[in-house]
Amino acid sequence: MNLVADLLCMLACLTVVTCDRVYVHPFNLFSFNESDCDKLEKLVQEGKTKTIFPASIESQTTPAYEDDRDKSEDPSLTGWGKEEPSYMKNFVSILGVRFYSMLQKVQQGQNVLLSPTSLYSSLVSFYLGASNQTAVDLQGLLGFVPPSGNPDCTSRAVGSHFLSSLRTIESLVKSSDKELLFSKTLCLFSAPGIPLFDLFLQDLLHSTDAFYARAVDFTNPSEAVKQIDAFVEAKSEGQSKCLLTDIDPSTDLLFAVDICLAVNVKQAFQLQEPQEFWVDSNTKVSVPMLSVTGTFKYKTDASGTFSVVEVPISQTALLMLLQPINGSDLEHVESELTSSDWLQRLSPREIKLTLPALAIEDSFDLKELLTDMELPALLGKGADFSKISNTNLTVGKVINKVSFKLTSDGTEQAEDPAAQKEDGVYLDVTLNKPFLLAVLENKSRAMIFLGKVTNPLAQGLNTNTEDKKGGE
Repeated sequence: MNLVADLLCMLACLTVVTCDRVYVHPFNLFSFNESDCDKLEKLVQEGKTKTIFPASIESQTTPAYEDDRDKSEDPSLTGWGKEEPSYMKNFVSILGVRFYSMLQKVQQGQNVLLSPTSLYSSLVSFYLGASNQTAVDLQGLLGFVPPSGNPDCTSRAVGSHFLSSLRTIESLVKSSDKELLFSKTLCLFSAPGIPLFDLFLQDLLHSTDAFYARAVDFTNPSEAVKQIDAFVEAKSEGQSKCLLTDIDPSTDLLFAVDICLAVNVKQAFQLQEPQEFWVDSNTKVSVPMLSVTGTFKYKTDASGTFSVVEVPISQTALLMLLQPINGSDLEHVESELTSSDWLQRLSPREIKLTLPALAIEDSFDLKELLTDMELPALLGKGADFSKISNTNLTVGKVINKVSFKLTSDGTEQAEDPAAQKEDGVYLDVTLNKPFLLAVLENKSRAMIFLGKVTNPLAQGLNTNTEDKKGGE
């Protein structure tokens, strides 16, 4: 492993120091000698000689820049991105939890779902396009401080490496298992006549499963919304709808990423009758429930306020489920997310697990969330994105849309295995009140999804709500 990888691994193991607004590691990530920086600067300058005017959103022809995946590897990545990507998990989880905390305040009482890897990747993408103070500020948010020297050198090298590592992690989630389907789509919409640097588009192209860059007239917002929604729906074959509701007519660039995960849990079956799920102590809904029995990892915390179950959902992904116990409430338990302790030190147990079937999604504007976090300048009108275009850009919305579906694999309900063993052999764990979930990539244990389920039926499904007292 080379020096860069050694230092990155060391960085991930050190204690995180935080301040009010930006998470900062009080040491240099790594440094480059003058020769390295000269090479990277030359690469950037060469990249600026080639610009692309994105094809119109109405074009029926696939532009070459959207399908040019056979290019040789980015020279700045030579010898990079090959190492174990597990060092990324701390960067991803720290920022993911920070945005989760903001979302759960904005969406109080509602389901919350985000993808920490996708969110981090979105910010790294803008970091790759940033220069000067904007690059430095984004470095602070992403969790590291700039080394002394050329900040442009740092952003090109670190950004490319991190984007490559994030792509490696997300690619590992994909498997040949028919029980799991994972996809990521990235769309970049620019105003007509705005040139974009080919080097930047190449970085985005290699960071996702499907990439589209098209020109849209934002000066007619209602028409632009219709065009973008129709385009995304067509490219996703109807899976992604209503991406936008409005657009600022002064927008030059709009960024949208859509990440989807659908899982059929092996050996799980759906119970014949809907079961009660308590949204709160006064409200319950009838929801379809899944049941699966097996040896899963499990723990309760030292104070006995929550339990965690780890369920393999494929060869490449783990589902972590956290619920309050012994009368504790979810709001108190959520404070445990500030560290990764709840994901660690689980032990094998024979468990009968009952949980809701899920079909939930969430969508948010990253730029708006940064404003809520008192960081409006990071993607604001004064931001310097001179590595995206030689035109001063006004970044509009930065949409992150996430969907997660959890069903059984079609196994027919048979005799309950737990009934065949003596009482007490199987631990009965039933998720029938609000709980937290996370999906981890198995190898790196990086967090792909993080969310809260307050009502499994809240995503437009029919509900059968009864206002009755009860439910623990």
